[in-house]
Amino acid sequence: MNSSSKIVPLKKLLTLRELWRFEGRAVVFTNGVFDILHAGHVKVLEKARAQGDLLVVGVNTDSSVRLLEKAPGRPINKWRDRAEVLAALSCVDAVVAFGEQTPEKLMSRLRPDVQVKGGDYKPKDLPEAKYAGKVVIVSLKQGYSTTGLIKRLQGKR
Repeated sequence: MNSSSKIVPLKKLLTLRELWRFEGRAVVFTNGVFDILHAGHVKVLEKARAQGDLLVVGVNTDSSVRLLEKAPGRPINKWRDRAEVLAALSCVDAVVAFGEQTPEKLMSRLRPDVQVKGGDYKPKDLPEAKYAGKVVIVSLKQGYSTTGLIKRLQGKR
């Protein structure tokens, strides 16, 4: 499968979701900015994929990253570039954009069987969790963060 074909608009994803539900396949969802993909991201994505049959990754649009106020100049990479890198990973089955600060609207439509988030989150802090069959919090790979990586690159340790 061509990795670009894994990047899907919401309408197509919802059609695929119905097919997967009919086939009895468990859909796992996770989301993030994924601005500079690093080993910590990959470990979370692999752990997420292990929770079901298919992994859908919601990626913040450029405008929603700016709303998150992560740091000036973010995102570093444009949405399409971030989506293509994620789609190239074998553990990822589909990538979809969302333009809000949280994936609540997207998850209300997708209704995944499992939502996975990294260990820096708690279920009570996830308003979208009510749309997943269950929420799984996975441990993070220590010492990995995009913000930390950017600071190191800028010599600001």
